[in-house]
Amino acid sequence: MANKRDLKKDINYVLGDIIEAVYVWEYTNTDKDTKKSEAIIDEAIVTFDTLIVKVNDRGVEDKKAHFKAINTELEEKGRALIEKINKLG
Repeated sequence: MANKRDLKKDINYVLGDIIEAVYVWEYTNTDKDTKKSEAIIDEAIVTFDTLIVKVNDRGVEDKKAHFKAINTELEEKGRALIEKINKLG
């Protein structure tokens, strides 16, 4: 991971794209209930807030390892959210 700014951008883009995908699903499936899709959006927002707090933590000694762990967590949570979107179906 290059730096804090790039990590913040990655978090924003990944979770923003996931939220956008949910909105597209809702738009194309207007006849279906949106409770599950809204829950995915809420989970993406909570994930965003949690990861940004971790990025801004100044009490970390090994920043490189810390940012790498955050990036890994972003990938895992992003994949989980995408799976949930795919199951909306």
